[in-house]
Amino acid sequence: MTKTTDQVQEFNDYRSKMNEKILGDKNKIINRIFNLDTNAFMPGALDVKTKELLGLVASTVLRCDDCVRYHLESCHKVGVNKEEIMETLGIGTLVGGTIVIPHLRKAYEYWEELEAQTE
Repeated sequence: MTKTTDQVQEFNDYRSKMNEKILGDKNKIINRIFNLDTNAFMPGALDVKTKELLGLVASTVLRCDDCVRYHLESCHKVGVNKEEIMETLGIGTLVGGTIVIPHLRKAYEYWEELEAQTE
């Protein structure tokens, strides 16, 4: 396996493993928060693509690399293209300021890896 798929696979494997453990403890508050998060990104007045792009902006501004990766992957799955990602990351960087730039670099790298998987 190449480095390109390793970072994406490692992130997804870790996320799945830890989510299973956390949800397995059946903490009512945590489980409800996870459920709320899942339902918030379902189609509604806004389509899933728009919601994922909004999630990407918020995650960029909050400088959460795991959240950025999650939303980048979700965006990739719903057909967001690179130009849309870059415009979205640009807005996140504008709102978040220059402190966001290191996270922008990581996001760009992760997007490249997602694109490389589909080539």
